[in-house]
Amino acid sequence: MIKYETDSRKVKKGQVFVAIKGHTVDGHDYIENAITNGAIKIIAEKKVKVEVPVEIVEDSEEYLKEALKKEYAETINKLRIIGITGTNGKTTSCYLTYQLLKELGVKVAYMGTIGFKYADIDIELENTTPDVLTIYNLLLSAVQNGCETVVMEISSHSLSYERIYGLNLDIVGFTNLTEDHLDYHKTMENYLHEKLKIIDYILPDGKLIVNSDDENSKYFLEKFKKGLKIGMDGDIKIMEYDITPSKTKLKFSYNAKTYDVETHLTSKFNIYNYLTSLAIIMECGFKIEDIIAKTPYIKAPKGRCETVLVNQGYAVIDYAHTPDAVEKVITAYNELKKNRLITIIGCGGDRDPIKRPIMGNIATSLSDFCILTNDNPRTEKPEDIMKDIVKGVTSNNYIIELDRKKAIQKGVELLQKEDILLILGKGHENYQIIGREKQHFDDLEEVLNWKERHEKNSQENT
Repeated sequence: MIKYETDSRKVKKGQVFVAIKGHTVDGHDYIENAITNGAIKIIAEKKVKVEVPVEIVEDSEEYLKEALKKEYAETINKLRIIGITGTNGKTTSCYLTYQLLKELGVKVAYMGTIGFKYADIDIELENTTPDVLTIYNLLLSAVQNGCETVVMEISSHSLSYERIYGLNLDIVGFTNLTEDHLDYHKTMENYLHEKLKIIDYILPDGKLIVNSDDENSKYFLEKFKKGLKIGMDGDIKIMEYDITPSKTKLKFSYNAKTYDVETHLTSKFNIYNYLTSLAIIMECGFKIEDIIAKTPYIKAPKGRCETVLVNQGYAVIDYAHTPDAVEKVITAYNELKKNRLITIIGCGGDRDPIKRPIMGNIATSLSDFCILTNDNPRTEKPEDIMKDIVKGVTSNNYIIELDRKKAIQKGVELLQKEDILLILGKGHENYQIIGREKQHFDDLEEVLNWKERHEKNSQENT
């Protein structure tokens, strides 16, 4: 157990409570509670009268990062740490890498959007890359339980806030960089600048894998110099591919040798995710042939192009929630469709309003029909979010249904033979944030519930 804690409710006897002044909560207000729960020392930014020792520091958050690095980084860095960053594809690339390494016999952990996974441990996380204390706690636990390798999603926010402070990255993967999080970063230049900080964490003899078909990859290569490229003209070169709604056949070359592989993944962007994973595992010392042999046993993570055959068509649940991701998903399925493509989409509240009209335009322009709905409205009025979305719409091939449950039901009911219904934005999430409350809601669950009800009705009527 790490001796530091920042949440007074989680303090155990003998721990040091670090009072951090956050954006919405000030840890100094909970010092008495921490002592009641067993804290034997307090780190604070101002004087407090309590019965345990208090150490006054200029910045308690900086103190915590330095203390964690000093006391635990050496142990944690015994792990082989693989970090993947980029706007889209982090979760899939990480999860594929995690699955393949497991299949190849490596004791590996995954940390990212869909939680922390190691052996029988499966923990939900609040952020793609958690706070620094949570990261250290999880990684120290992994080391103590025999883990050898960890695959981490690393977000731009985590790099900005130094949440991976003190960690050494053995291998880094870069997927792509497209518009997102501009409510925080303000400009794409700032966003790129934060992403590039990941290079500072790579060991001198570490490895860098980049998607060379993304023009921003050149900045990563300029900063680290040594990099393996994947892409249409990469070191690992995409030669041919054949994509269906349920699988992809891929031919690629490396070092003048050609390889064929079939995956259970679909869409062109998943070719890049798969090859990113393959390249990373090559750098871990495995042969391409052995990686390909294990490929039939892996699948996309929950909520990433997750497909259900329903009402004579296909319902596809995907996390795409940025303009680029939405465009890529819709474009990919337009190439696969045999009939109509219907898209359900919304935008989150209290987040980047700039992208809303862009996403509205992309969805309606590229789809045969759209249902515009709620995502996670948070504290914004859904009607105001929708006004922003429709500002970018220039066609009339859509309806508005703010109730996401009803929107999904309408979408499934619209399906005809060979139609594809894309349900975008929430993917793996099993909740909807309305106001400040999380309410249970799962896109996939809604589709399966509809399917079950109608299959039952069909059986009763026959």
